[in-house]
Amino acid sequence: MNWTRKKKITIGYHILFWSMIWLLYAFFFSYNSNNLVYSIVFATLLIPITITISYFMVLNLIPRYLRRKKYAMFVIYTFLTLLFTAFYIITLLVLSITYIDNFNFESLPPMNKNYIYLITLVYLVVALVSFLSIWKENVKTIIENSELKNQLLITKFKLKEQELIYLKNQIHPHFLFNTLNTIYGLSIKKSNNTPNIVLKLTGLLDYILYQVSKPKVSLINEIIHLKQYVDLERVRFDNTLKVNFTEEIGNQDISIAPMLLLPFVENAFKHGNIINGYLNIIIHLSVTDKELCFSIKNTYKQTENKKGIGLLNIKDRLEILYPKNYDLQIDSDSYWFVVQLKLNHLYE
Repeated sequence: MNWTRKKKITIGYHILFWSMIWLLYAFFFSYNSNNLVYSIVFATLLIPITITISYFMVLNLIPRYLRRKKYAMFVIYTFLTLLFTAFYIITLLVLSITYIDNFNFESLPPMNKNYIYLITLVYLVVALVSFLSIWKENVKTIIENSELKNQLLITKFKLKEQELIYLKNQIHPHFLFNTLNTIYGLSIKKSNNTPNIVLKLTGLLDYILYQVSKPKVSLINEIIHLKQYVDLERVRFDNTLKVNFTEEIGNQDISIAPMLLLPFVENAFKHGNIINGYLNIIIHLSVTDKELCFSIKNTYKQTENKKGIGLLNIKDRLEILYPKNYDLQIDSDSYWFVVQLKLNHLYE
């Protein structure tokens, strides 16, 4: 709908409304009266002041003083407007008696004999118009606020989505760097394990490049790729690695965000330390109907104060994906670095 057509429709509504008010006046003044001509003429003469006062209130006093909470000025100007209206109505009444009814006061319609009734009638219409105007503006404000809120939510969602993509992509370079170095070393040695390692890398790349874009993946799928990652690291660490991976999966239909657990495992390999000839990593995963408990600890030298990329961004991902439904604890002592994660309400 273009602006010109909309304006025409608005003007049409106003004309219809004031036509109905004119009919109301004519009916009101002709009640218990046979002087129909006087009633129609008086109603016609009263309409202009009603329209003037109504629009003066709606376009001037309400937005300038009432909406800005200048209540004292609003009351003062409203009172002055009331005085002007009273003067106009009294003048109109005198002129009507003089020129329309030839000073025949007794023949006046009953409703025209008391100017208090006339002022009250006019201001009832003004109050109705003011109420409709305020109601319309409030509805418009509510709709605009709702649209703005929805737009902000959409924008926030898009930003969070982009943030998730960024956080996921941070993991890839480090993982690929380590794995390619491992394959390079095996190729130099012409190891028979090279094809198997390449196959495992292919599976992980498929998971990272394609499955990670999904909002959720099955927990079983996540575990499979965790084990593939551990197998790749076994080759790199050779005989200096001990990994104990245990799991208790009560519900195999659980789904979680992709690559949610891998950063913890990555961090254990990247920042864990070989102590007494071994890098020890202990992983335990247990799942009930609605709760997932994941813990991982690795041998660690307290003199080093490093944090992997995974641990830096995993908190941000958890805040986005599982707000108020997760508990993450990170502790360390002179020998172990320990991470414990609990996810609650996995179906909600």
